[in-house]
Amino acid sequence: MSDTCVSIVIGGEAGQGLVTVGDFLAKALVRAGYEIVVTQDYMSRIRGGHNTYAIRVSHEAIHGPRESIDLLVALNAETVALHRAQLTSRALVLADEAIDRLGHPGLSIPFKALCPKPMFENVAALGVLTQLLCLERSWLEALIRDEFAKKGDEVVRQNLDVFSSAQDWAAGQKAVFSCMAPPVRTAKRLFMNGNEAIAFGALAAGANFCSYYPMTPATSVAATFVSQGTKMGMLIEQAEDEIAAINMALGASYAGARVVVPTSGGGFALMVEGVSLAGMTETPVVVVLAQRPGPATGLPTRTEQGDLNMVLYAGHGDFPRAVFTPGTPEQCFELTYRAMDQAEKWQSPVFVLTDQFLADSYRAVVPFDLEALPPVSGPGLTCEDPAGYKRYALTPSGVSPRLVPGFGEHLVVVDSDEHTEDGHITEDLTVRVQMVDKRMRKFDGLAADVVPPTYSGDEAPSTLLVCWGSAMGAALEAAQGLRAGGKSAAVLHFGQVYPLIPKQFLPILERAGRVVMVEGNQSCQLARLIRQECGYHFKEAVTRYDGLPITARYILDRL
Repeated sequence: MSDTCVSIVIGGEAGQGLVTVGDFLAKALVRAGYEIVVTQDYMSRIRGGHNTYAIRVSHEAIHGPRESIDLLVALNAETVALHRAQLTSRALVLADEAIDRLGHPGLSIPFKALCPKPMFENVAALGVLTQLLCLERSWLEALIRDEFAKKGDEVVRQNLDVFSSAQDWAAGQKAVFSCMAPPVRTAKRLFMNGNEAIAFGALAAGANFCSYYPMTPATSVAATFVSQGTKMGMLIEQAEDEIAAINMALGASYAGARVVVPTSGGGFALMVEGVSLAGMTETPVVVVLAQRPGPATGLPTRTEQGDLNMVLYAGHGDFPRAVFTPGTPEQCFELTYRAMDQAEKWQSPVFVLTDQFLADSYRAVVPFDLEALPPVSGPGLTCEDPAGYKRYALTPSGVSPRLVPGFGEHLVVVDSDEHTEDGHITEDLTVRVQMVDKRMRKFDGLAADVVPPTYSGDEAPSTLLVCWGSAMGAALEAAQGLRAGGKSAAVLHFGQVYPLIPKQFLPILERAGRVVMVEGNQSCQLARLIRQECGYHFKEAVTRYDGLPITARYILDRL
């Protein structure tokens, strides 16, 4: 964990504009070439409550959030009181002159003098931060012009005037903060969070239908489809409830669409019968489940990794599935693209698990190479023998020919009951056994396509941290901390947790010294799955389930 990092936290109530300040600053840092990790923490309220927008920035690679604070922008007095224990020895507190900084060094900003209206205070705070961080004024000025252009030249001018005045004011103060090292990168990158990357991965795979019911923290997947997917011909439908959402998606998939259903735990609970319907009708569907703490409504705006068991066992009866668990925005894009292909290829439900932390965490992302992406599987339109077409023909792979209705004389019969090869209801028990075995043969194909876990670090380490999903960044930096202390360490990260292929990871576990599972839930759900599937028992674990993201410091303290 490098000392070259700067941790900036903007705190205040919902509605005070802290996200505006954070987004502006984070985008400018990305444009300048810095690496960032954004963590958003907000209460379940439209206005009020205590919210924070944290930016960790460095000219070097960084992977996860940090708990300590170097620059605290306090938009209200509560922010100072709540975060003073996290302030580092070099920390500065930036607050309105009417707010008591409780003796901490920093700046008391005269917002009333700098801003013609309170609505400009976030831009003034941005100007002060720009000066303290020694950022090029032109980076922020260009962003202000871009963001406010649609509101007219006068609004742009007012914001630029406030920004400039605040930066000039900060330059004349005695408070000094060490400038960040210059960035290394010069190529353009994307300012993107996990949910946006999921949406773009689906669009790149040809997704053209999304049905959903809004539920934090999954809604921004659908919102990205609305803002970007409609340009590509995507149809987005906000359903009346989650049951309707999953069934709409199955109907669209039957008709040949490539479908995505974003939801969270409580919403997915209502979709379970639809998941079984997908299993029986062998209809492709990708469900993006953005996790938050449960049970019930739990902590609706916080983060957790508590829904793995639910997606593993959702639905009655036996049918195959795959579960992807990306750990970075890049993996969100890549694994969602792969999930779309797997659902189409194996005609099964496929799940992408993310969580509130990763969903809302912005990073600097290198533009994706769309030309290098492999083709995505899909249904056929016609066949040589329409009269003899059998939607559920028994095949060695378990995959039957899937045709789209309406493109020829073939008849596509689909049934939620057990059925014959041509799709009609049956109670022939011999056929029943044949059909169950046929559907489950697809599991072998899904297993052959599994993405192996990624390994990073020393060979045969004294400490191996095993994790999945968004815990990846914290685990990588914790391993760096162990190596800085003279210990060998490595990280094994599962970007796909089901199916599990023991030969891909058991030798790694067995040659390591101390093996520790790191999970964002209380019951060690992946550790239990690995023991169930492979017989390997994790003797130690670091778990977090208080609603906050796992950090490197959290892991190291518990080790």
